[in-house]
Amino acid sequence: MLRHPDYTRDRINQLTQRLGNLIYSDRRPVANLLVTGPGDRISYAAAQKLTGFRPAKIDEQFGPLWATYWFRGQTTVPADWTGSRVDLLWDTQSEATLWLNGRSAQGLNMTQGDRPDAILLDQCQGGEALEFQIEMACNVKFGSPVGAETGGFSPTRSPFTLRRCEIARFDPVAWELYWDVYVLAKLEAELAKEAGISDKSWQGLLLAELNHFCNVFALDDRATWPAAHQIIRALYQHPPTDREFELSVIGHAHIDTAWLWPLGETDRKCERSFSSATTYMRDYPEYRFACSQAYQYALIRDRNPDLFQRIKTAAATGQWVPVGGTWIEPDCNIPSGESLARQFLFGQRFFEKEFGQRCREFWNPDVFGYNGQLPQLMRLAGITRFLTQKLSWNRFNRPHHHTFTWRGIDGTAVLTHFPPSDNYNSLSPYGDRNEISWLRLNLRDFRDHDRSHEAIMLYGYGDGGGGPTKPMLEILRRATNLHGLPRTVQRTSNEFFDRLERDVTDLPVMVGELYFEYHRGTYTSQAAVKRNNRRAEQLLHDLEFFAVATTRRTDLTALWQLLLLNQFHDILPGSSIAEVYADSARQFADLFARGEKLLPTGPQLINTTGFARAEVVEHAGQLTYVEAPPYGPGKLTTTTDAVKLTNLTLENQHLRAVFTPGGRLTSLTGNGREAIAGDANLFEIYEDWPTNYDAWDVDPFHLETRQVCAPATRWEIVRRDALRTEIKFTYTIGKASTLTQTIRLDAGARRLEFHCVADWHEAHRMLKVAFPVNVHAMNATYEMQFGHVERPTHYNTAYDLARYEVPLHRWFDISEHGFGVAILNDCKYGGSTYGNTLRLSLLRAPKSPDPQADMGRHEFAFAIVPHAGNWRDAGIVAEAYRFNFPFRAGTLTESFASVADSNLVLDTIKFAEDSDAIILRFYECHGARGTARVRLARHFQRAVACNLLEDEAAPVQLSRNELTLDYQPHQIITIKLS
Repeated sequence: MLRHPDYTRDRINQLTQRLGNLIYSDRRPVANLLVTGPGDRISYAAAQKLTGFRPAKIDEQFGPLWATYWFRGQTTVPADWTGSRVDLLWDTQSEATLWLNGRSAQGLNMTQGDRPDAILLDQCQGGEALEFQIEMACNVKFGSPVGAETGGFSPTRSPFTLRRCEIARFDPVAWELYWDVYVLAKLEAELAKEAGISDKSWQGLLLAELNHFCNVFALDDRATWPAAHQIIRALYQHPPTDREFELSVIGHAHIDTAWLWPLGETDRKCERSFSSATTYMRDYPEYRFACSQAYQYALIRDRNPDLFQRIKTAAATGQWVPVGGTWIEPDCNIPSGESLARQFLFGQRFFEKEFGQRCREFWNPDVFGYNGQLPQLMRLAGITRFLTQKLSWNRFNRPHHHTFTWRGIDGTAVLTHFPPSDNYNSLSPYGDRNEISWLRLNLRDFRDHDRSHEAIMLYGYGDGGGGPTKPMLEILRRATNLHGLPRTVQRTSNEFFDRLERDVTDLPVMVGELYFEYHRGTYTSQAAVKRNNRRAEQLLHDLEFFAVATTRRTDLTALWQLLLLNQFHDILPGSSIAEVYADSARQFADLFARGEKLLPTGPQLINTTGFARAEVVEHAGQLTYVEAPPYGPGKLTTTTDAVKLTNLTLENQHLRAVFTPGGRLTSLTGNGREAIAGDANLFEIYEDWPTNYDAWDVDPFHLETRQVCAPATRWEIVRRDALRTEIKFTYTIGKASTLTQTIRLDAGARRLEFHCVADWHEAHRMLKVAFPVNVHAMNATYEMQFGHVERPTHYNTAYDLARYEVPLHRWFDISEHGFGVAILNDCKYGGSTYGNTLRLSLLRAPKSPDPQADMGRHEFAFAIVPHAGNWRDAGIVAEAYRFNFPFRAGTLTESFASVADSNLVLDTIKFAEDSDAIILRFYECHGARGTARVRLARHFQRAVACNLLEDEAAPVQLSRNELTLDYQPHQIITIKLS
């Protein structure tokens, strides 16, 4: 061999390509192909009733986007193909499903050239008549074709074109030889790229022997093939004897339950992906395929029972691996603690019912940050292991480890693994990566070689589904024990984690939230779905309490599942297309309509929170002052306090607020101290042009574009009453938007409220409201699920700098010794504190993937609470509950339950899932430990602690109608009463 490696490499690649062409060297067009459409998404059964079929022609174009066409093909196998396998070759540059004899046989996806063929007959006799049907979707894996403002359609040509419909005779010898050569050729090329010398001798041998193969092999002389193949097979006898590292691999088809396609297309993505997976398992018994999201299993169970039974059969053999333990893969920043608890409850119960097992890992690879209570929630759902990879995207601080112990804010620990490929779609084309480079980077990039020799790789087309392909499976067969690659074995998730637990030593520990340094705009984008989420969480909370209080059990499963579905990590964060939010709005409207019909009626006002309250309420068209115990009836009463209005100064016994005619809050005194440092209640608008990921990101340079909105153009007193006084200000915001803000002060209130209605019509702008306060502190505190998190008010380190926009729930606070200020909200999830200024993020205006995102009318409210002491002393947790939960109408004689300890919050009261027992869910909110007494309105005979799945544990001290609970910092406690 002359020393011309580039020529040699080109020669090898070209010969390999020509060899691949021989796999289907004998092809025939399908004799009779009919089509009907366009139509909507319908079932296979409904498609059998379709009419209007017409001949389909090669190069025929189809559309519009999201339309469906059904094809019926009939042809005859050539007589001289006897004994051969017969495959279908199909290409419409779209997604499609092949149906054979009424069964979904396989996905046919040519949007990335990944799945163009399917088996029609394993071994033909010759002369058989073949029939098939194809359900074609006019969309690609990621919705509409990329790079076209018109949804992927040019004026003259649709991207969805019938390019091929043929039957082909499969050549197994060419197939086997092709993949043997392909893997070695790609491996040699990857080794040649790298600067290291450790594999140079192996790379040289590969190049020489592959060149030798080219000299021996003749495409048109099959007599040369055995000798040439022997050259290749000998190279596979070089195992990675010097490698300690072992790579477990598991097939995956990450399917976003909605994103750049509507929910209706997700149904078919699951059908296509799952059909392909079960079909391939027959010919690849080593194949292991992991799938999460109970919701997706449930829709297949109801839509395609035959496919669901195939999945269950494969799960019983260990090839199909249910993972995750949640209803969907939820966002982990925005859902409430109770919502996340229900994600695990509904998910684990489904997996146990349908597959006879619970998941041992939380599988959530594509989510935009992970709150610090997740380890405890996982453990309470029977899960001890966690898999993700998203933090590998971090812009400032990449994770230091791929394997570590993650401790939650309460100290609960779970074993955590980030796949070192930093991806859940490995082996799929990405930039200049090929399948072999994917495998090698696991070995190269793994960050814990000094502690562990085990890692996992998730492979297959994902996000839009698809999953592993036959070429991927062939490559992995050859990579199992090949020098130059990690030892590679297909394993289940449990097998991998079992190995990891035995192998890893000196585990590093990470504590608290896993903050994602990206996609910070998702705390704010699509404000309507976030408002609906908060309202729905509160409605279901109240319905469950009323069911217990009135002993009228109501099945809320369907409503909960609607809510949990809309907490998917591309729906609730605001990163999906317009069709998704149209679906979401309809689902929430249905949830509210059905749920509100279940609310009780009655003459009383009922407090549905675990905190006593005394406040002004508008009831039956009149203002009244109401006092109510926790989870109890309100009592109409009076107050000696009264609101005074002097010019634009509002005052009650606790607060004095001074406003300008332009709506600026210039002074707020409470507890004898000035809370405001300069003008507050400032609406600020920012240029919001992220360099990438429009709906997802808020880039740091937006902070440099701050503009204070003009003062209000007018004001008026809209209510003047001793119990409540309100002033309304009207603003022009940005270039094309308006906002009215009604400022409210009630008698006896410790909070000043701001109720806003915005008509928002901006582009690439972000609206915030700012409160500079007279407080100095190094950290601010933010409510999170079942707890709180402290974050810096400065940018000292790279980690601090990354947190310029952060998630929050109902409140955030900045306190110094003796005094502080909290901001409450009723439906917002993003904000920041820099220096002494608290900012609540209100609205964004991204244009992709939804050009109309957030345009139109919005309602939201926030409040400011100056307080003595810190936020714990001031009862800010309770104040935020009161601000969010209105009184409900009903009938109740006494407080159902109350906790005589401000550290312990009784968040949820519900019926048990499988009995008439009652579930109480508490969480410790202050970071304290102690013993609390819980008073109950009824006498119970038995109390037992349980987990989120309501499995019983130790008995709890109960004395007729009083519980005694020991608690620890940040602990979530669930009690079952009977």
